[in-house]
Amino acid sequence: MTNLYKQTIIPTLSLFTSIGTLLCCALPALLVTLGMGATLAGFISTAPWITTISNYKGTIFIAAGIMLLCSAAMQWRARYAPCPADPKQSRACTRLRKISWFILGTATVIYIIGFFFAFLAADILY
Repeated sequence: MTNLYKQTIIPTLSLFTSIGTLLCCALPALLVTLGMGATLAGFISTAPWITTISNYKGTIFIAAGIMLLCSAAMQWRARYAPCPADPKQSRACTRLRKISWFILGTATVIYIIGFFFAFLAADILY
């Protein structure tokens, strides 16, 4: 269970927190930057909780960053951990590691995009 927790659950939680930063803060900033105010209004009328979450964007980004750092540290520490001797389990272990690195990379890219649009884009583009 511990190995499953380290290799799948933590990276997956990191992915979801990164997607949360993208939805709450980056997507509205991107839509406004592209001149799609009407689309943003429709999005907010469909999901009004987005504006409430946006009030806490600093906290959300800090929590997501901490999750990403924890996930990366766990992945890095387990990079040379032995896989089982059974060939079938060994292939599953190797595949799980690749998937975990892919999830972590995807979450990091989403987090960086979200950070850019939430905190930097307005200063750079205007």
